Amino acid sequence: MKGIAGRDFTKLLVKKGWELKTIKGSHHIYMKEGRKERISVPIHGNKNLKIGLLKALMKIADIEESEL
Repeated sequence: MKGIAGRDFTKLLVKKGWELKTIKGSHHIYMKEGRKERISVPIHGNKNLKIGLLKALMKIADIEESEL
């Protein structure tokens, strides 16, 4: 699986209709109208998200691996 930085993943979320609701420290919290889930993306410079976290966030946001 291709690695992606948190900052780049947030751009994908916005394209999918997720809205930035709040920032707590280095974590950006996204929500989407009609969904009860929240997505918390850690923004640590240009470091890639860990694979397990990335897969979990992709599953919640309905993002395919080919979209990365």
